[in-house]
Amino acid sequence: MIDSHCHLDHEPLLSDLSNVLKRSKDVGIKKLLTISTSFESFSRIKDIVNKDEIIYGTVGIHPHESDTNTITKNEIVKSLKENPKIIGIGETGLDYYYNNSDKEKQITSFKTHIEAAIECDVPIIVHSRNAEDDTFKILNEYKEQDPKILMHCFTGSKKFSEKLLTLNSYFSASGIITFKNSVDLQETFRSLPLDKILIETDSPYLAPVPNRGKKNEPSFIDFTAEKLAQIKDVSKSDLIDFTSNNFNRLFFN
Repeated sequence: MIDSHCHLDHEPLLSDLSNVLKRSKDVGIKKLLTISTSFESFSRIKDIVNKDEIIYGTVGIHPHESDTNTITKNEIVKSLKENPKIIGIGETGLDYYYNNSDKEKQITSFKTHIEAAIECDVPIIVHSRNAEDDTFKILNEYKEQDPKILMHCFTGSKKFSEKLLTLNSYFSASGIITFKNSVDLQETFRSLPLDKILIETDSPYLAPVPNRGKKNEPSFIDFTAEKLAQIKDVSKSDLIDFTSNNFNRLFFN
């Protein structure tokens, strides 16, 4: 299995990293992608990726942080080129639910990340909450440049997913798909092509059932994989093969 999105630099994962890694390997995780959210976050990630061969990282500024963390395309490109274990850009995107940062600053930051990802030909990890129209509009502006798009922790509408498929997007399922009230989301993932789906924990957030309410960690991805296999009507082993191959194709081809 591959956890395509976790935050190993956040507590309680960071201070217990050796045990988190052991439990991850015990359930069969082969790769962990730990995601940058700010300059401070990235400074920790540069160290974390050297802790174990299965850990990879990204460089980027979360939309919540775009007011106070202004990054340039050149800074992103430089950070990516300096470390072969930094393999993606983000997370970036738009969050109009919390509006922790000014919308225009979120949009400017999002475009900066997209342009860096296109220049470096690496995936861009996209966060989108209550911002479907603007997220698609902005991504679609770059369609001719064929960005590699990964919609992280996808919770959008089926219509949104269909539009994103025209951009050749990938979609990552989090523990939210195990929640009882996520019927619409389960239907959306049922409709998505198997070759466009990844799995993630977003740990230490969004622990899947039966651990909902606890601090999440990468090893809990096992429950998400099991549920997604049920939704897609495939065996768990096939689901793991599909999602792992999709990750490797997206990030290492």
